[in-house]
Amino acid sequence: MESLIGPGDPQAYQIINDQGQAQVLLVGDHVSNNIPASLKNLGLDPEALEQHIAYDIGTRKLVHHLSKHLDAPAVLAGYSRLVVDLNRSLEDSSVMPEVSDEILIPDNQNMSAAHRSQRIHDFYTPYRKAIDTVLHGFRERGVVPALIAIHSFTPEMAGFSRPWHAGILWDKDPRIPVPLIQHLRAHPDGFNIGDNEPYSGKHPADYTIDHHAEAAGIPHVSIEIRQDLVNTEDGAERWATILHEALRDILDDPGLYSVWQYI
Repeated sequence: MESLIGPGDPQAYQIINDQGQAQVLLVGDHVSNNIPASLKNLGLDPEALEQHIAYDIGTRKLVHHLSKHLDAPAVLAGYSRLVVDLNRSLEDSSVMPEVSDEILIPDNQNMSAAHRSQRIHDFYTPYRKAIDTVLHGFRERGVVPALIAIHSFTPEMAGFSRPWHAGILWDKDPRIPVPLIQHLRAHPDGFNIGDNEPYSGKHPADYTIDHHAEAAGIPHVSIEIRQDLVNTEDGAERWATILHEALRDILDDPGLYSVWQYI
């Protein structure tokens, strides 16, 4: 089958600040709401692609600013989570969702095996390989890297108004998330910081971290920021500054960069 990415479409992923000197890789699984022209908006109205079902609003801006603050490279998804959700395993039924937040995704219905395989080949595999390549580059230099995944969450879901300003997701490795929660909760602005809220790092939907970081024993964390706080350039820069200040001492500790074997 011919590639679903046409000559006028963006690439499957983007790497920014590839010469960054930090021992950290940032990843943005859901930064884009792009749909390749060949998929014709998946049968959705254009307005639907501006909603949270299509991407994590504000995260592209946030990752760009945080990458500059930390001087860290970042791997960014090129396409919408509705094409392929890069933070899911291929065994997860929501990796190419037929419904998202009660909105039907018409062209994800009754997908053929050949078309599904082509999406994996064009969008999913290149992104996974890009992350692996950057992480391998650290290891070739004798460096144990840290991996930080950046996401955002909608202020309201299923009729519930979410009170958190940010959420820190983690499972077996407390090295970054526990002190990060402490630093953010101590911020003078009095932020409400979720500990595995509104999502949990113990859930298999946190696949990028599980696959690339936890499996390798390298330090890691997933950070979720509420979308209304980062949907503008000023908001994204403010939260990049807040995160940088909260992460600075954690990431400056040379003892952080070791491989753990989790029990």
